[in-house]
Amino acid sequence: MAETQTEIPEHLSYTTEHEWVQTGDGKARLGITDYAQDALGDVVYAQLPREGDEVSEGEIIAELESTKSVGEIYAPFDGVVVAVNEELEDQPELVNQDPYGEGWIVDLSLDSPLPSTLLDAAGYRDLIS
Repeated sequence: MAETQTEIPEHLSYTTEHEWVQTGDGKARLGITDYAQDALGDVVYAQLPREGDEVSEGEIIAELESTKSVGEIYAPFDGVVVAVNEELEDQPELVNQDPYGEGWIVDLSLDSPLPSTLLDAAGYRDLIS
């Protein structure tokens, strides 16, 4: 049986909890990786934070319920929620269909450099292999 190739975009940073981070314009967009959405299974519900919520590094900021289990999304650094993907309320399956695009979860303010604990694409590839 052929192994399916997990998509790991080179331009993103990754957490050891299988989240991706994309920075720009003083904020960081977060979502879960292709590997994570595949392991989670079909997402049927997304519990999201509210805009304006302050979050601390390591805190659970969102939950994704699938037909198999619940996946927790952790804040990779301290910040404030500046946007949430409200499309996920009606279409949680976007996380499975397009984890690096329409399936993004939350934008956090980025007031300082990204933590050195984040992985680059090669580091994340090593983590999941």
